[in-house]
Amino acid sequence: MSAVFQYRARDALGKELAGVLEAPSQEDAVQQLRRDGFQVIEIDEDTGVSFLAPGIKRTDIIYLTNQLAIMVDTGITLSAALQGILEQEANLKLRRILTEMRTAVESGGDFSAALSQHPKYFDKTYISMIKVGEATGTLSEMLERVALYLRKEMEMRSKVKAALAYPAVMATVAIGVTIFLLTFILPKFTPLFAKKGIKLPAPTRWSMAISEQLLTHGHWWLLGLAAAIAAFIYAKRTPQGRQAIDGFIINAPIVGNVARKVVISRSLRTLGTMLNSGLQVLEAIKLTAEVSNNYLYEKLWLHVHEQVMQGNEICESLRGNDLFPPTIIQMISAGEQTARLGGVLEKVSNYYDQEVESSIKTATGMIEPILICLMGVIVGTIGLALLLPVFSLSKQ
Repeated sequence: MSAVFQYRARDALGKELAGVLEAPSQEDAVQQLRRDGFQVIEIDEDTGVSFLAPGIKRTDIIYLTNQLAIMVDTGITLSAALQGILEQEANLKLRRILTEMRTAVESGGDFSAALSQHPKYFDKTYISMIKVGEATGTLSEMLERVALYLRKEMEMRSKVKAALAYPAVMATVAIGVTIFLLTFILPKFTPLFAKKGIKLPAPTRWSMAISEQLLTHGHWWLLGLAAAIAAFIYAKRTPQGRQAIDGFIINAPIVGNVARKVVISRSLRTLGTMLNSGLQVLEAIKLTAEVSNNYLYEKLWLHVHEQVMQGNEICESLRGNDLFPPTIIQMISAGEQTARLGGVLEKVSNYYDQEVESSIKTATGMIEPILICLMGVIVGTIGLALLLPVFSLSKQ
């Protein structure tokens, strides 16, 4: 039984490189490297991926896919391409996966089957497109399509995360400042107000009551917050909870329009890419449902899948549904009539990417002043709660 070894070695030109290889024992691994003309510096058995080792990012998968597309397109065999990438890869987790895939390919297995052993990094969309490329002999072209698809998906996610970052920071700062004022600053004034025996104004009484609750029952507040987070996570795993949460997200004020457009863009891009890759319509629709990442849209695409199985067109299955604008349904109808549905869907998804960017800017422009005003009201109220009794004392 062979084992996996990590090594550092120098080639004939003195260049140091690292990699992994399989051999029955460490001595066999050293002999194999020496036969290949390498001088071994260090070699150890790879007993598993360390918990502290850096993870595999989306950019790593995109870069790997691009490299494979270029190498395979130039005539290099898939096994040799994987070995070439493996020798230069520094990420231990990715090197281990590459080693397993290379071994599977060299044993006569399909590349798509090797990818399916790592669903955490290669989803069903990725695997299905590679499977089509293997069946049609267009693996390099399909790898390029996959890389382009992943890049656009990552760009969309980056835009959404960047838009949410500033409001999230603002909200965190507002909550942190409020808790600091209520639990650290206000309690220092409470004994002074009680000693003077003055009548406290309403904002001060309310603030002191909240402060006392936080100081006295703070652990219950933390437990309640933890319970709310746990309930939310549990709800996301149930059909009823997903339906309620996803329905609220796409119908929420300000952000709902952005969320809806993001889901539509992802769905159309996936369906268009799948159809242009040569995937069958039914399988492409099913994959679109899986990657929609929204319960309501997932159920809609599964409904479309059933309708198409019965002989109906996609546009007819979508018509009359509020989740898709009528203009998109008209474009889908035109694409089906001209047998260019894949190309039409990719163009529409590109258009919706621009719409998402515009909607994000609009939503961010509305959220920022709302958060600033809310933060001003909260901090201002606490400030008044502190200053009003001081004014009363100064008058006395």
